[in-house]
Amino acid sequence: MPLGERGGWERTESRYCGVETDFSNDVTHLLNFNISTGGFDYILAPLVDPSYRPSLVEGNGVDTQVLPVSGSDLVLSPSQWSSHVVGKVSSWIDLDSEDEVLRMDSETTLKQEIAWATHLSLQACLLPTPKGKSCANYARCVNQILQGLTTLQLWLRVPLVKSDGDSMDDTSEGLNDSWELWNSFRLLCEHDSKLSVALDVLSTLPSETSLGRWMGESVRAAILSTDAFLTNARGYPCLSKRHQKLIAGFFDHAAQVVISGKPVHNLQKSLDSNTEGTAKNPLRIYLDYVAFLFQKMEALPEQERIELGYRDFLQAPLQPLMDNLEAQTYETFERDSVKYIQYQRAVEKALVDRVPDEKASELTTVCLMVVGAGRGPLVRASLQAAEETDRKLKVYAVEKNPNAVVTLHNLVKMEGWEGIVTIISCDMRFWSAPEQADILVSELLGSFGDNELSPECLDGAQRFLKPDGISIPSSYTSFIQPVTASKLYNDVRAHKDLAHFETAYVVKLHSVAKLAPSQSVFTFTHPNFSTKANNQRYKKLQFNLPSDAGSALVHGFAGYFDSVLYKDVHLGIEPTTATPNMFSWFPIFFPLRKPVEVHPGTPLEVHFWRCCGSSKVWYEWSVSSPTPSPMHNTNGRSYWVGL
Repeated sequence: MPLGERGGWERTESRYCGVETDFSNDVTHLLNFNISTGGFDYILAPLVDPSYRPSLVEGNGVDTQVLPVSGSDLVLSPSQWSSHVVGKVSSWIDLDSEDEVLRMDSETTLKQEIAWATHLSLQACLLPTPKGKSCANYARCVNQILQGLTTLQLWLRVPLVKSDGDSMDDTSEGLNDSWELWNSFRLLCEHDSKLSVALDVLSTLPSETSLGRWMGESVRAAILSTDAFLTNARGYPCLSKRHQKLIAGFFDHAAQVVISGKPVHNLQKSLDSNTEGTAKNPLRIYLDYVAFLFQKMEALPEQERIELGYRDFLQAPLQPLMDNLEAQTYETFERDSVKYIQYQRAVEKALVDRVPDEKASELTTVCLMVVGAGRGPLVRASLQAAEETDRKLKVYAVEKNPNAVVTLHNLVKMEGWEGIVTIISCDMRFWSAPEQADILVSELLGSFGDNELSPECLDGAQRFLKPDGISIPSSYTSFIQPVTASKLYNDVRAHKDLAHFETAYVVKLHSVAKLAPSQSVFTFTHPNFSTKANNQRYKKLQFNLPSDAGSALVHGFAGYFDSVLYKDVHLGIEPTTATPNMFSWFPIFFPLRKPVEVHPGTPLEVHFWRCCGSSKVWYEWSVSSPTPSPMHNTNGRSYWVGL
């Protein structure tokens, strides 16, 4: 059974727990003991007798050998093989051995075992940890196999080790940083999406920042050693706070847990026969604890549940200037009450500054223009601000989308705003206003701040703002940070063309490791009455990985924005200052054609440009250090925003 349904999670979002077993000729008994009796969801089991060596088998050649498998494919149904068995390739294989016989035996066995796993329709197979620092031949052979696979996933077993100069865990086999091992193997296998990692979680853990790197990698399973468990006051197994946090993180990133090892907690009562008289699985107490950890995780908030389907899903950014938005898009944005509360607060402060309390009784009418009014949420927020502050308001609602204008006219009639709101069906850049505005309100911000052409639109609209007029927003700044995002990289790569690597995507980041704090890129201020106003920008940035993090692979950059609406009222998605409970914007993702490996102490130097042409605006980006990357999106050849 799954680890338990809990409030706020879909059934498909439950997690599963397997158990690592030794080789057995009786797979049926193995399944009954560990699944029917033990309660585990699947077994991680060797498919072939570990004593098997092709070179020791008598016969006329490899083709005539009968593989000593754990059982015929007929002993279980196809659905049982597929749902309840993850294959485990023989752990003795060493394809990079100096011993040629061992090397050849290893290659033959690996290919035979994967072929058998494919025949059984298994969903996944666990590959043993590479034996030495060099794994080129092992990776070459696995890469050959990957080319022929369709559904079978391969999990490379890697111990979760990162030395901080102290003594290393005994099982790390002299490994300094196991991420380096995984990265070498993954690069040699050309980032194949059918290759993932299964981490051996040991009794000691690397630093928090070092562990964080793995959240952006394709971790499919955490193999939890019984030696990693502590003992609570009642004698039952439990995990340290750090181990608990790590396992919760793996659950949140859709990784499964596998219990491995011999029982080290001798609880006689729990090992007694159960009511049916069959022996209880001695590892059941570890499963129960893992299930407890899963069930005590906090339920996802409603908005997070709604957004589950958008996690790590690449979307093209909107082109609101070039295209007219659809009703469904307006509907989504209008549900974000937090955003409009912030706008209302900003308008309230602007109205009070425009008409101080001592002049509020003089019937002064403030002229406010909503440019890009959509279906009217900013008009409503502005009128509510006027009501709250007891100020008199005259509103112009300017909107270029003729379909949204129909909704605006109906809204004005329904709310009785005829004498207050004037609707203008026109592009704000080309409208001739009958008077100048005291306050100019807009919601033209994109995930990267300026990526939906807010600067160009507001530059065109500010001519009908009084010289001392107020713009809401008054400024906005874009931010980027380097990320490991294996899934996003593979999704972009799957298109097999240059254009998708030179496109910025809106995406709800989830399986991502943020490698360094974000830094500001471009800032725009409004109104900008400078005669030398220019919306082209260039910024060089330098990021440094934390010294205890270890090396990491940068697949691209996550982008955010922060905006000052007016004075101390702000709006944004930059992680350290993000407006709580706001969902109108997901971050933006700028991919790299070739991921860049970065080491602590070696800065990552990045360049970003915002380029402007007569009919479009686009971004270009590149990395210059530690290794130069190609220039991305030259002349906006792949991705641009149309004027």
